Amino acid sequence: MTQIERKLQSLGLTLPPPLPMPAGVVLPFPWVRIVGNRALVSGHGPQNADGSLATPLGKVGRELTLEQGHQAARLTALGILASLQRALGDLDRITAWVRVFGMVNAAPGFDRMPAVINGFSELILELYGPEVGAHARSAVGLAELPFGIPVEIEAEVEFRP
Repeated sequence: MTQIERKLQSLGLTLPPPLPMPAGVVLPFPWVRIVGNRALVSGHGPQNADGSLATPLGKVGRELTLEQGHQAARLTALGILASLQRALGDLDRITAWVRVFGMVNAAPGFDRMPAVINGFSELILELYGPEVGAHARSAVGLAELPFGIPVEIEAEVEFRP
């Protein structure tokens, strides 16, 4: 068991399997694209431990509270970690979280996007520490996200061979 897997286990967290796509939905891109020693992670939404989309769905500031949005971002981190584990084989290979782009399905007037995406950043920093886990980040609000998910996050990491 790797160091990151041990930390996840100690926190009682489980990485989900791949997200099952709804009937008729085909993704013309990979979840993780490896370029040299970088992994570019396509946008992920929050997933349950069984891989299904986490609920509630909807807009933060209307159907979801700030706290529920924060939890959705944390669940999104687990989905991204699962995709990276499948692509890299070992999460301990990650040497730097380079960039994170967080999108929040925001109700009109909701402006606490950074606090929502902190759910992602806090977990990454807890798992990887400030040296490897620190990342450049944006947190923006959007009018809609796919399938009504409250949060979508993409990322870029560097890893060792």
